[in-house]
Amino acid sequence: MPPRSITTADVAGKRVLVRVDFNVPIENGAIADDTRIRAALPTIAWLRERGATIILCSHLGRPKGKRDPKFSLAIVAERLSEIIATPVQLIGAIVGPEAETQVKSLKPGDVALLENIRFEPGEEANDPELAKQLAALGDLFVNDAFGAAHRAHASTVGVTQFLPAYAGFLIDAELKALDRIVEHPERPFVAILGGAKVSDKLAVLDNLLGKVDALLIGGGMANTLLLAQGKPVGKSLAEPDLVERGRELFERANALGAALEVPTDAIVSDSIDGDGWRAPIDTIDAGDAIFDIGPETAERYSGIIATAKTIFWNGPMGVAEKPQFSNGTRDLARAVAESSGYSVVGGGDSVAAVEQLGFADRIDHISTGGGASLEYVEGRTLPGIAAIPQAEG
Repeated sequence: MPPRSITTADVAGKRVLVRVDFNVPIENGAIADDTRIRAALPTIAWLRERGATIILCSHLGRPKGKRDPKFSLAIVAERLSEIIATPVQLIGAIVGPEAETQVKSLKPGDVALLENIRFEPGEEANDPELAKQLAALGDLFVNDAFGAAHRAHASTVGVTQFLPAYAGFLIDAELKALDRIVEHPERPFVAILGGAKVSDKLAVLDNLLGKVDALLIGGGMANTLLLAQGKPVGKSLAEPDLVERGRELFERANALGAALEVPTDAIVSDSIDGDGWRAPIDTIDAGDAIFDIGPETAERYSGIIATAKTIFWNGPMGVAEKPQFSNGTRDLARAVAESSGYSVVGGGDSVAAVEQLGFADRIDHISTGGGASLEYVEGRTLPGIAAIPQAEG
């Protein structure tokens, strides 16, 4: 059953504590991408329209339980103020008497943002005292931070022990999109996985192999699978201790009738800062490293994507932040956008590629939670979702 929706709550005149995911990228003192802020707008607007007082709670970066000005949410409060055309008060105290006093001064329809919850050392430890202090700020709790739903923290799980808890519109949309892939995929179902390490995605690889028709692998994780096939990868990032596990994955794919695809050519270089050149996988020199899938592989993968009725993509095909190693990721972004299949894209670099190319409106669902979406597809329970009571009926 899905979690209980905010639409079932009476919020008029109530103080609503809303966990959002405003962990946005900041470059040179400015927000580089406000997608996660905008993703929370439907829930914020719905609450304001019904006369709720809204207290937003989020993390930013990894301050490790200490106040650090470079991780302040002040810049986020400013951007949100601009977007919703109303002042958003930043509450620096986060919890305690000072924070409670500031919250009590708010009126229905007002929006406030607590300072970075990860400034509190008890947040990541799911400290019950911090959760209780957070709960003192609201009458009910809404979790709309799908990107943090796989974390059992005070602001995602602990607070639900002290306040009635509901899911916001973003979490509802994320779960519906991912359930369509996990439970009822239209075939052919093609999954694309990239990123640095096989070890980070072993479980999702295992789970997807039992569901997909084809699994396309790129990024550093492809190198370990190439080693499992006896292919040379030079000095590329790889996990040799997982080669045997890689062989097992190929055997399982074969037994299930799923195509586990790895690169046949690559963009290589002797340095991450060097110019890249194409090399067939069989010809890679010991002193070179793979930094992107090659054009032959990109074309082959794109052809498979074109046949798909369902597509799930998480992770880049190479070191996409470097222009010389970004072509593979961009080629697949184009292929996914041009496909007629139902598409879900998650993970920072793959989402960035889709947006930079202007393809975002041609993707059926762009997930705000890379790690959370992977764990959900993997079949794991997300603590932040499980902590919300299930919908009735």
